[in-house]
Order: sequence, then C-alpha cells, then structure tokens
Amino acid sequence: MDIKRISILGGDMRNVELANLLKEDGHEVVLYGFDKLDLFINQSEKLHEAIMGSDVIIGPLPFSEDYEHFNTPFFSGKMRIDEVLAILSKNQILAAGKIPKGFMDLGDSMGVNIVDYFAREEMQALNAIPTAEGAIQVAMEEMRTTIHGSNCLVLGYGRIGKSLSRMLYGIGANLFVEARDYADLAWIKNNNYKPIHLKELKYYLSNMDVVFNTIPHKILDEELLEKFKKNTVIIEIASKPGGVDLEAAKDIGVKVINAQGLPGKVAPVTAANVIKQTVYNIMEEVGYSNGS
Repeated sequence: MDIKRISILGGDMRNVELANLLKEDGHEVVLYGFDKLDLFINQSEKLHEAIMGSDVIIGPLPFSEDYEHFNTPFFSGKMRIDEVLAILSKNQILAAGKIPKGFMDLGDSMGVNIVDYFAREEMQALNAIPTAEGAIQVAMEEMRTTIHGSNCLVLGYGRIGKSLSRMLYGIGANLFVEARDYADLAWIKNNNYKPIHLKELKYYLSNMDVVFNTIPHKILDEELLEKFKKNTVIIEIASKPGGVDLEAAKDIGVKVINAQGLPGKVAPVTAANVIKQTVYNIMEEVGYSNGS
C-alpha cells in the first residue's frame, strides 16, 4: 500500500527541508504551521484540511516546548496538541520527535496511532553525526585556539559522545572522556582517549580548554564549575534541562554556550534526510510503501 499524502505540522528548518525531500520522492505534501515563511509547497490555511486525507502526519522535533502546543517557530498562531489528536482518524499515523509520555498515553486512549521517531535507534545514531559536527563548529567559533592540541573534555559516552569523541580525536584534540560505566571507560581507553570516571572528574577540570556536555541531567554544579579556568568554554548539547547549572556558571563567570538542537540549525538537509528515512522505516513496518 503506497503512501498517498503526507502532512507536515510545524517544526523548524528540518521539517521545511523534509517537505522538499518528500516532494522529490513523488509524494503529495501539505504544510501547516509555516505561515511566516514564503514556501513553494502547498500550505493549508486550516488545520483540519491539512490533516484530513493524509496517511501520515509528521510533527516537529521536539514535539512541544510547553506541553500544550506543537512546536511551531515559523507559525504566527498556536497549534493545540489536543485539537490535532481530536482530528486524527484511526487509519492515520502521527510521527513526531521527543513526544512526552503523557501524549503517547492520550493517543492510546483516543485510539490514535502516535509514533516517536526520535526514540528509534536508527534516528538517534544518525542524528548524532550532525550534532557532533555542529558542536565542533560552535567550539571553533568560540575558542581562541585550535581544537588540535587543546584539552577537550566530553561528558558522557552515549551515541553523541561516541561520535563527538571520534571526530575530536581525529582532528588532534588532547581528548578526555567522562563516563560512569566501567565498560564505557574500557572502550574509551581502547580508543586511545583518556578515560575519566565521574567520581574523579573534579581533578581534571582546571586543565580543560573546552567541554562538551552530552548528559541531559545536571552534572556541572557550582562546586565543579568553580574549578574551571575563566577562559574555558562549555558547550551544552544535551537535551533540556541539560547538565550545567547555568545560574552558577553566570555568577562564577564561566562561559556556557547553549547549543541544543544543533542538527536543525547547522545541517537541516542532513537532519531531514534522517527523519525521512526513519519515517519510511516506520511506515514500511505497518504495511505502507513510500512509493519512491
């Protein structure tokens, strides 16, 4: 069964580029929630018209900033989540990223098919690449020295931490990587990076030139922030709430760069391709063909 029509509701430049990619694949694409942009793709003026008649509805990443409305940075109005769910039929699929569990449960209770494409491994693995490249770009813009030869610290050794560490090491960084899992620390050492256990972190911070945080819960508190040099740059790339005590950093005078959501800012076409392929995988699993 081929996908006949795809609607895209809100989102950042990733979803704009996604619309272009889907059209190139031959799909009929309808947008809603982008009235601030002058686009060459059909934009519906009414929400229900945008949704009705589509097999797949693709929402934003992240899904919502306030747990009430879709994330719509290019929309002059507001798009209520409950209003969208009320319009959806049981034959449609809503795919978006970082959907709060409460809305997944609400969709189940309403008989609406909701899929979080960001929760899928292929999405996260491929999304780590533009995130890591973007973080390095930010570092190069903010530092007064080269990354090559600098003391660089990566906090966390998940998907993004692994990709970022590989890239930093490849351009000659003097690389330290923090983890709390002993298996991760063994792999860090195996890759010739310098492993740091979380409990030993405080002994290394004073020598760092740049720090990349990938841990989405507070790790750099006031006590640890006090140990940094004043010219150390901390780049926050973890999801909200992040891992840095921002108020403490401001009081102490340590520079923190908020670099969350990097793929949509630095590589929207690449990020859109990742979303597209992930959505195609989802649709194939439920019996659709992308028709391309």
